Amino acid sequence: MRKRHSDTGTRGRILLAILACLGIFGLIGGRLVTLGMETAIAADGPAFSPSDDIQASRPDIIDRNGEVLATDLATASLFAEPRNIIDVDEAVELLSGVLPELNVADLRADLASDRGFVWLKREISALLRERVHDLGIPGIGFLTETRRFYPGGPSVGHIVGHVDVDNAGIAGLERSIDSSGLGALQAVGLARKGRSMAPVRLALDLRVQHAVRDELSRAMERYQAKAAVGIVLNAKTLEVVSMSSLPDYDPNNPAQALDDKRMNRALTGVYELGSIFKTFTTAMGLDTGVVDINTPIDARYPLSIGRFTIKDFHAKSRWLTVSEVFKYSSNIGTAKIARAVGKQRQQDYLKTLGLFDRMRTELPEGAMPLVPDRWADITAATVSYGHGIAVTPMHAAAAAAAVLNGGIYAAPTFYPRTEAEMLQVGHRVISPETSRKMRDLYYLNAHEGSGRQARVPGYNVGGKTGTAEKAAKGGYSTDKRINSFLAAFPIDEPQYVTLVVLDEPQPEKGQTAATAGMNAAPTVANIVTRIGPMLDVKPRFDDGDAVSRAIEIAYQE
Repeated sequence: MRKRHSDTGTRGRILLAILACLGIFGLIGGRLVTLGMETAIAADGPAFSPSDDIQASRPDIIDRNGEVLATDLATASLFAEPRNIIDVDEAVELLSGVLPELNVADLRADLASDRGFVWLKREISALLRERVHDLGIPGIGFLTETRRFYPGGPSVGHIVGHVDVDNAGIAGLERSIDSSGLGALQAVGLARKGRSMAPVRLALDLRVQHAVRDELSRAMERYQAKAAVGIVLNAKTLEVVSMSSLPDYDPNNPAQALDDKRMNRALTGVYELGSIFKTFTTAMGLDTGVVDINTPIDARYPLSIGRFTIKDFHAKSRWLTVSEVFKYSSNIGTAKIARAVGKQRQQDYLKTLGLFDRMRTELPEGAMPLVPDRWADITAATVSYGHGIAVTPMHAAAAAAAVLNGGIYAAPTFYPRTEAEMLQVGHRVISPETSRKMRDLYYLNAHEGSGRQARVPGYNVGGKTGTAEKAAKGGYSTDKRINSFLAAFPIDEPQYVTLVVLDEPQPEKGQTAATAGMNAAPTVANIVTRIGPMLDVKPRFDDGDAVSRAIEIAYQE
């Protein structure tokens, strides 16, 4: 009895095994039939069927408000299968008649080859596609590809970057997106065309970007400058709300990016930015306790260091308090503050402010500062007021944000970030009390010093000018300057830091000078006037100003 049950169980297991094998072989056979019915592709052709959409998708790039900065559009590309061409001469004649830009000799060689696949022209218009289709040439077909389109045009070129003909990112955030994982997804087929991908949201505000670029363009024309840079950072998060560098380029025409004049000066241009560096020297002097706001500094005579002599542009030839040194932008007084701080501590402060290292953001582009190899006494003195060290404008803007926001430095980001997230990655560079004193000095300079033309009613702008002679062979040029204005608003509790840099501005008609206070400062004022309402910065006015009060009420309504 026991043996009968055992035989029955054995037969059942054998039957199940046979059925399983039949099922597996059935699946394999069905798959082989399917593959046998598909179009064969030559080994030297791409790994797709000519009827497939071949290019991988890219995610849209959007600004902080959801405005599209980059997106994919479907486009057609023309290919040939030479092995299926019946009459090469006829095909060459017909195609060259519709597409005269094709090289006839190359076209004939391609079509007469034994290749299985060859591109003839990428990204053709719908009209040309129709005309080629109507020729009815066997072995000629089209593939749907994706073409990257940038609705913002030149306004966002230096930020979003661009892609190549295969829709692969090669500059800006497009390249960073590929490097951060999109390329791997494309390689395994998880980013094929048609797949929905979450958009990449930036901290950038396109409205602000347009306003900054427009004001820089006006400033270049008004002051006949060679180039201009404008940066707006959120002071509390170090988000890049706007970054513009002119001349710029249109990412829809990436060939423009090859022009050196269209480089991204905000991140790859290094400059001696002059007196805005007095921000950092004064901050370190106050933070170390070697001086206070009212500490007297002897600025009666030029300062001699070895064979060098340091002078003031507008010499007061008297003792100055530290606040006056800042307000009158005294080179002598600032160099003496640096001397009191000491060379090693000076270098330590500049390094912790990020001014010695390459600026690392989500953009692959970024230049290394030019820092002196040897920190001699004269080096410490000239660096204190922005000569002898060259940094990018983004370096200066980020360091200034740290000085003014309460003392916390973090590398800027092009992606959204909260203040709490910034504090997690940031580090303290100066004390909150030192930061408060620097805000007071920025207010003083914008209301009584060289930054008076940056004032904007209701927005309490504070700032520091910088007029730096450009380095030239054998020294410094006397008629070529880099002008800058570094500002924050509202200065009592900064929400945004703004930097404008003008390359070789010329005196306006009727003027004999072209200092930063006369061109970079009013450019910042124009920018703040336009972007303040966009960024929901509530203007504040004195109650005694009836007109200003009416403006404030209208703004609230």
